[in-house]
Amino acid sequence: ANFSEKVVESFPSDISTGIYYGWACVGNGDVHKMVLSIGWNPFTKKSVETHIIHTFKEDFYGEILSIVIIGYIRPEKNFDSLEALISAIQEDIEEAKRQLDLPEHLKLKEDSFFHLPEGKIVNNH
Repeated sequence: ANFSEKVVESFPSDISTGIYYGWACVGNGDVHKMVLSIGWNPFTKKSVETHIIHTFKEDFYGEILSIVIIGYIRPEKNFDSLEALISAIQEDIEEAKRQLDLPEHLKLKEDSFFHLPEGKIVNNH
């Protein structure tokens, strides 16, 4: 799930590019582990891409995506091959799973931040 340019511009300007982990929720659905990439794509605009570690039955375009960034995995980097990129992504996902299973991170999954009141309008949506 990619955030819009408007949302990306609202992120703190001093946030480092790289790979992060945390929790994500689509609409008022369940909260899932996620890996987040903050980087320059294609090297001119900052982008924020969320990989939710869950298989959804259908697309969720237009839904509100709520995230909580818990920690940092590694800096942004270039890869020599698609295989190297895929391997790094798999390692990032495994590291995120390990970290998010820690009790101090697991408890944040239940935070009220993820539960929007019915009918609440967020950012004009």
